[in-house]
Amino acid sequence: MTTDGHAPDARPIKDASTVMVIRDADRGPEVFVARRVRGMAFAGGMTVFPGGGVDASDDDPDLAWTGPAPEWWAGKFACDVPRARRLVCAAARETFEECGVLLADHLDGSPVAAAGRYHSSREDLERHRLTFGRFLSEEGLSLAAGRLRPYDHWITPSVEPRRYDTRFFLAALPEGQEPDDLTTEVDLTMWARPVDLLDDFRSGRSMLLPPTWTQLRVLAQFSDVGSALAAEREISPVEPEIIEHRGGVRVGFDGSDEYWSDYQAGHASAES
Repeated sequence: MTTDGHAPDARPIKDASTVMVIRDADRGPEVFVARRVRGMAFAGGMTVFPGGGVDASDDDPDLAWTGPAPEWWAGKFACDVPRARRLVCAAARETFEECGVLLADHLDGSPVAAAGRYHSSREDLERHRLTFGRFLSEEGLSLAAGRLRPYDHWITPSVEPRRYDTRFFLAALPEGQEPDDLTTEVDLTMWARPVDLLDDFRSGRSMLLPPTWTQLRVLAQFSDVGSALAAEREISPVEPEIIEHRGGVRVGFDGSDEYWSDYQAGHASAES
């Protein structure tokens, strides 16, 4: 075994950050999700939260930063400080790139209320012509780490061709901002209550990966955004085990029996 607990012959693992953006609505909190384009190398056709892999450019110790320091995040995610800084930077960057929500403040402490003005910079970020740190510096902004909450930690099973070591974050939609679908990676975006997204999966109208399904089950317990943000989370890495099942394999994790029951119900509904 390696020092991080993985088998030495396992496929490489890439750090990633995923952000669940939530807002209050009349019937309870809603979360922003997108359906990835079918045929993509990872999670094609799946309903997911905004997020993606950590880039080399996220490793910027001079990044303008407000809110809990990288040392605090390192404690929450049980990792070293540079890695924590990269994960939080990737969370903010990917959320901006994928749906236009900018988790940043002006240097005077006031929040960014209209992110559309930065659209051209967003395109440059997506095309790797601009780093997130440079973008913040040029626009007089700082990463608002206090708008994020640490929520979970999942590791892709070793049998998968693409593996990610993913930290999940929670963030309230900043006032005055609204996510969009201006990315080629998705073909559908929506706001929905977690319970409705779970019902869609159970009825075969959507597909959810186990980590997404698990986060939705947690979010469905809260009556408003404030209580979801205030919840104290015990974060331990989850790496689903591979289990033989009826001549094939499936992943096992806490709650996996219910996940596979919902999965089978969805497939039966889709085929009928």
